[in-house]
This record gives sequence, C-alpha cells and structure tokens, in this order.
Amino acid sequence: MSKYFFGLDVGTQGARVVLVDDKGELIASDSRKFQLDDSFREEQSPQLWWDDCQEMLSNLIKNLPDSLNKEDILAISVTSTSGTVIPLDIKNQPLHSAIMYSDPRSAEQGKRIKAIAEKHVPHGYTGFNASSGISKMLWYIESYPEKVQDIALWIHASDYLVGRLSGNYQVTDYTNVLKSAYDLEKLEWPAYVTEEIGIKREWLQEVVPSGTVVGTLLPSLAEEWGIPAIQVVVGMTDGCATQMASGAVKPGTWNTTIGTTLVIKGVTKNNVVDPLGRLYSHRHPEGYWMPGGASNTGADWISLQFAEGLDALNQAAEHLIPTQELAWPLLQEGERYPIMAPHAKGFAPENISREKLFAANLEGVAFIEKLAYDIIEELSGEQVNAVYSAGGGSNSDVWLKIRASVLNAPIYKCKEASGAFGAAIMAASNTHYHSLIEASEQMTAIEKVVQPDPQLHASYQSQYQDFKNKLKDLNYI
Repeated sequence: MSKYFFGLDVGTQGARVVLVDDKGELIASDSRKFQLDDSFREEQSPQLWWDDCQEMLSNLIKNLPDSLNKEDILAISVTSTSGTVIPLDIKNQPLHSAIMYSDPRSAEQGKRIKAIAEKHVPHGYTGFNASSGISKMLWYIESYPEKVQDIALWIHASDYLVGRLSGNYQVTDYTNVLKSAYDLEKLEWPAYVTEEIGIKREWLQEVVPSGTVVGTLLPSLAEEWGIPAIQVVVGMTDGCATQMASGAVKPGTWNTTIGTTLVIKGVTKNNVVDPLGRLYSHRHPEGYWMPGGASNTGADWISLQFAEGLDALNQAAEHLIPTQELAWPLLQEGERYPIMAPHAKGFAPENISREKLFAANLEGVAFIEKLAYDIIEELSGEQVNAVYSAGGGSNSDVWLKIRASVLNAPIYKCKEASGAFGAAIMAASNTHYHSLIEASEQMTAIEKVVQPDPQLHASYQSQYQDFKNKLKDLNYI
C-alpha cells in the first residue's frame, strides 16, 4: 500500500502544494499567486500566506480520488524563503508583518553584526548582510523600541506555517538558522548574539535537524480536511528543499540549477569554510555539510538575447563545439560566485556568427560552473562525483553535453526538482523512511544521464585554461 506526503512551498509571490507517494509519484498539486501590494519585497502578511495555503490544501484534499485512502497520508512539511523572519507575541500572534529576505532596510545592522561575528567565529559563517534574519531582528528592535517588550519569540517563514499546522512555533531546523547566527558546528546559539547584538535568549527557537517531526496536525484541521492527525515535520529553506528534490543528498553529489542565475549546492563530509565568503555551508540532517553558492551568471542571456529560434540554435551548437572562443554572458555588472568581483563585466568574441556566439556562451557558463567546482574541491579536499541538474538550463541537450565534458563528470537531469517536492521528501524522511538519504533514493527520479565526451573533454581542458587566464588578465581572479 502506498503512503503519501504533502510538501508545501511558500515563496515570495505565491505558494504551491504537492501530494507525493512514497515512490516519488506526483499524485496532486495546486498553486496560487498571493494578492500583494507594492511593498511585498519588504513586508508580507503571514496571515495572507496561511489563508491561501489553508484554502489550497482544503481544495486539493477535497478533490482527491475516492480510490486514495486518506488514512495513508502520513506527514506534511514546509519550505519557504531563507532570511525572512517574524516576531511573535506570547500568544503566537505576529507583532509585525513578515520582514522579507529581500528587504534592504537592515543593511547597516548587517554590517555591524558581520563585524561582531568575525571577532568570535574564525572558521564559521559570518556572511551577514541585509538578507540575513539576524539583521532584520536587530533592525526591528531598533526601529520599534516600543514593541520590544511584547516580543516572545522570533521565527522564520516556514516556522509560521508549521505553527499554524501543528501549534508548535518553538522549533526550527538547521537550514533556517544559518542566517540567524546559530552556530552549526557547536549546535548552539552563540553568546555574542545575546551579549553583543542584544537578541534575548528566550526569543530564540530550539533548533533540530531538518526532517524532525515537531508535532501533529491540529485536530480542528484534521476534522475540517477529513484526514488523520498526520505528522508535521519541521520546515526548511527553499534552496535546500530544491537540493533535496534533485537527489543530491549524499557526500560527493552536487546539484546545479541553471535558471536566471546559476546555483550550486552539494554534500561534503566536512564543513567547507571559504575565507573569501563566496560560498557557505548548511548542516545536513545526518551530520554532513551542504556547501553552496549562487552566481550572477545563468541563463538570463538566452531569454533576453537568443529566445528567437532557440531550437535551431541548439541544433547548430551541436556542430560548432568546441568553439575555441572565449565568452562570458554576464549581463549585469559584478559577480559574487565563484569569484567575488563587484566590477566584473561579461565578454564575447567579435565578428562571429550568432550561432557560434550562442555556443560559446553555453561553454562560458560551463566554465564558470567548472571554476565553482574546482574551488569546492580545493577547499573541501573532497571529490565531485556526480552533478544533478535542474532548472530551465537543463532542457538543452547540447548544454548538458558541454557541461558534462567540461566537468568530466556525469550529469543527471532531474525529473522533478521543486521546493514543494523537496518538502514532501523531508516529510517522508523520518516518518516512513529512516533517513533523508533513503527517502531521496526512493522518491527522486532521473530523466536522463549525460556522460562526458572524452574528445570534447580533452579540447575543453585547454579552452578552460584560456578562460581562466582571461579572467586573470582582467583582474577578476
């Protein structure tokens, strides 16, 4: 008999829910856009999130086929944005709207917190800025001193939904607290958070591994939806949930998602500390580490410059690679990963055809990906054995071939790699399965595997070296 799991993803502009069985088959899904005002990137109503999610879950459950036994639904988990925080009062009511990760008003607080952290954390995460939860907490305290006495608890975005589902707001997971200054090596709230930043210890949540069961569905909701009092699993951040959905959950496995930007996340046995701050590590629920970073280079150049005739361009690229040209399709000024170069600009060869420029740009993004993995291997001392790929960039077969040959590693294209699907895997990881790795192995699926081409790899080794030399000549590395 199949067992079923809900995954709920609350993003910046909308939410999605999926019901997935224990083999990873999508049974049902629903999504909707939030009705937001112009300030949605700074603040949002958590009540609005809950109202839409409650209605969406209710409708999805109501429309399930009669053949599905609702008694076999076992658990639900939530993913949401990283760095979004909410102050609660003693009755678990929000004192203020959710302060969004994208709210820039806490930039000054982020700088002060970063300076404090660097004095106390020589080998851990100190990359605090305006997008960090701890920065937003301090900004609120300093901006609304009259409300400080009413604060009972600070929570993260996914914690609010977990609380509305189970009544438990007191617990959060490893991934949410990274940017709230929790020490993921010592597994404790460091003293400087209270003594120097001024966040009271009683305001801070208990922290548990991602995938931990923190309660059961409230009886009123179980009755309303006509399902059992299923288990509620602690929430996690959206980027980590997408990594779970990709299948990159064992040491040596990595996920590259190429959308507007290029995001790399993976699993290592040891914590990867980057003294330059280009990447940072989440804590894996089974004791490993999940380092990663996000590049400004991605696939935005395709939609903006090469959207017309894309199929023909991909076909032409098959016959043009290796191009032996050097191109970097960075559309904005500045790069953050795998190099930190705030004034970097992209480059392209002159006097070549549109088709060849397209192919050279594909290679250029692959070289940026390769540089990222070289740095990861250098910092961690561990090997990148496989890359799981998601995002719109993985839909190009020739790009997969280029990337596999540049990396000299197999690329696995994921069948499903969404945050909601990752949340469903987390829901199953300790309720039906014994671990995240076991749940991922059973529930993720690979659409295709692309092996490196030996001849192409040999050619790309020299072209990649030329690409790095070009970056050096421009003082970007």
